[in-house]
Amino acid sequence: MTEDPQSTTAWAVGSDGEHRLGRYLETLHDGTSIVVLHDRRVPGSRANIDHIVVAPTGVYVIDAKNYKGRVQRVDKGGFFATEWHLYVGRRDCTKLVTGMGRQLDTVRSVVDGEADVRAAICFVAAEWSLLARPFEIGGVWVGWAKALGKQLASAGPLETDRIGALARRIANALPSA
Repeated sequence: MTEDPQSTTAWAVGSDGEHRLGRYLETLHDGTSIVVLHDRRVPGSRANIDHIVVAPTGVYVIDAKNYKGRVQRVDKGGFFATEWHLYVGRRDCTKLVTGMGRQLDTVRSVVDGEADVRAAICFVAAEWSLLARPFEIGGVWVGWAKALGKQLASAGPLETDRIGALARRIANALPSA
């Protein structure tokens, strides 16, 4: 069986995006108030979580995307309803948002209510309009690396000792992929 060259190329491009975001997140990582875990396995599946960050504002499950094109939130609902979709260029990428569910559930089960667990999709190579701001769709934060960094570095309810304990618990429950 031969590998599909297109899927191999897509995997390599995606992997590059994960590494680029990982390097940026490491600049925020100080071992105490922000702890970064990379490439964690989802037990019972072949899936992985690109990055998990434990910060004062909570625990973040981060999916890195290395897509090209302009990122935007588009209302596809009718006249009486709002139905937000995530577009990158002409591609409807809303499935990325719904795809975060299992990863989020996995980390929430490990954290067991001790902190807020949030999902984030971070586009590392996409375009944003001049006045763009990060946004949410379906409870998932969507933005770029520096905006995510500001979110992670914000003050929050988690203290240093709880951040370290949560990070150790997550690392033990979700081994490196």
